[in-house]
Amino acid sequence: MGMGAGAAFAAMWLAGAGAAAAQDTAPLPQLRAYEVPAAWRQPVAPLRIAERTWQIGTAGLSAILLQGSEGAVLIDGGMPQAADHLLANLQALGLAPADLKLILHSHAHADHVGPLAALRRATGARVLSNAESARLLAQGGADDIHFGDGLLYPPVHVDRVLQDGERVVLGDLALLVHFTPGHTPGSMSWSWEDRREGRALRIVYADSLSAPDYRLLDNPRYPRIVDDYRAAFATLRALPCDLLLTPHPDASGWRFDAGAATQPSPVDCRAYADRAETRLEAQLAAERDGAGR
Repeated sequence: MGMGAGAAFAAMWLAGAGAAAAQDTAPLPQLRAYEVPAAWRQPVAPLRIAERTWQIGTAGLSAILLQGSEGAVLIDGGMPQAADHLLANLQALGLAPADLKLILHSHAHADHVGPLAALRRATGARVLSNAESARLLAQGGADDIHFGDGLLYPPVHVDRVLQDGERVVLGDLALLVHFTPGHTPGSMSWSWEDRREGRALRIVYADSLSAPDYRLLDNPRYPRIVDDYRAAFATLRALPCDLLLTPHPDASGWRFDAGAATQPSPVDCRAYADRAETRLEAQLAAERDGAGR
């Protein structure tokens, strides 16, 4: 019985594929895990920043906990493997998992929101974000504008979508959200009031302002990236800012060691924005020079 045209084509394709496979015997590339410095993975005991503000993350990544009359609020969590450490630090502060009521974040990269899905399951806390970050959180970091699928983490559902300038209240805790896009389109900074040594303290948790190997000129995925960075600088400069915290503590002069949270070289919001703007302008100039502009 003769072979039909379709069957003949399939046979030819299979023969060709077999020949190609025989010629190309190199193995497929190994998957590469997202590896980070040891300090980002080094647990620390709860460290007091102010009366109701604690650092419960790692030596190199902030996870800021606020304790109030009706429960606790967490901003950021660090790497995906930090969930059990954060829950242990809640317990060390006398908090049950259910005492964590709200989970907030800075930007939706794996080194800051990695454990949020696990924490949401373990505590029942509600996750608050904005529309831009909610998409990336739901995808577990996939299809990131700059990193593609290189910074993956367990996807997390957002329970409430925030608007810029919105007030988040839990009992006697009140935080303001400030959209500071640039590092990601959904980057957020936070401000609240606390006390330390009897003195009122206006605290700002400012998101990262770096642009690590980002394409700044004519970026097809983020056309207004430079405008967004400059707007974020202006936002942070305008905030009342007695004490600055950042997702990477060294960016604001903090050291989180086993025994204490110290700030040997304090940085305020204006200085933080000024330094970031200087770096961004230098990066822009280098990119223009490379493009011959």
